[in-house]
Amino acid sequence: MYELEAYIPKVHFEQIPIKNLVAHQEYQRNLSESHIRRTVENFDLHQINPVKVSRRDGINYIFNGQHTVEIVAIVSGSRDTPVWCMIYDELIYEQEADIFANQQKFTRSLKPYEIFMANIEAGNDEQLIIKSLVEFYGLTISPGKSPGGICAVGTLEQIYQNHGFHVLDRALRLCIGTWEGDEHSLTSNMLKGVTHLVVAFGDSMRDDIFKEKVGAYSSRDIGRTARERKAGSMGYAEAMLEIYNKKMRSFSALKWGILHTYRSRITKSEFPEDSEVEQIFETSVIG
Repeated sequence: MYELEAYIPKVHFEQIPIKNLVAHQEYQRNLSESHIRRTVENFDLHQINPVKVSRRDGINYIFNGQHTVEIVAIVSGSRDTPVWCMIYDELIYEQEADIFANQQKFTRSLKPYEIFMANIEAGNDEQLIIKSLVEFYGLTISPGKSPGGICAVGTLEQIYQNHGFHVLDRALRLCIGTWEGDEHSLTSNMLKGVTHLVVAFGDSMRDDIFKEKVGAYSSRDIGRTARERKAGSMGYAEAMLEIYNKKMRSFSALKWGILHTYRSRITKSEFPEDSEVEQIFETSVIG
C-alpha cells in the first residue's frame, strides 16, 4: 500500500467561503463574462467541480476554478457561500502556474456524438425528439459518416435550438427527398445551407421545385460549387439558390436580397460557420 501512495496527490478537502479565495495570479486567464452568464442561466448543482487551491502563507490561491466560484457567487447571491476546495499545501507559485498551463494537455474532450448519446440515456427531451425525427426518415444518428447515418449531431441540435422542430423537419425532408439519403447530402454545411433557405424564404420556396431542380445536381456537385462561392454553409445556400432560380421567370424566382438580409441577421453564436478544420473533422470523424 505504501508504494501506491506515490500516485495519490497530497491534498485535503475543505469548504471555504468564496470571499476567502484569491484568483488574481498573473498566470490566470481573464474571466469570460459570456461563459459565466451562460452557465448561470443553466446552473446545475451536480456540475460543480471542486476548486483547486494552493495554500501559501495562509492565503488560498485558486489555480483552477475561478469561473466556478464566480458562478456560485452569482447564483447564491453571496460571496459568503462556501465551495468545496481541493487544497495543496506544498506548492510554490511556479508549480501552480505549471499545473494551470498543462492541466488540459492530456485530457480528451467529449465528442458531440458522445454528448448526444449521453443525453439520450438521460432521457432529455431535445435529443429524444431529434433522434425520433431522424429515425422517422429511416436514418440513424451515427458517430461517423455512413450510408443512412447523420453524424452532424451538433448541427441537428443547433437547428432545433435556433429554429425549432418544424424547420429541422423540413430541412431533413428536403435533404433526404432531394438526394435520397446520400451521405454527402447530410453533412453539417448541407443541412445548414438548406436551413438558411428554409428560414429565409419560408413557404415562398416550393419543396417540389427544390427537389426537381436542385436534385438534378449531386450533393458533391453542390459542395464543389459552394466552396467556389463562399466558405461555410452560406456558400451552400447560395449555390442551391442559384440552381433553384435557373430559367425561372423573375416574378417566380426567389430574391437574392432576402437571403442577404437574412444572412446579415445571423450571428456566430446562433449559427457559427464551419471552419476548414471542422469540415475535415466532420468528414473523417463526426459532425
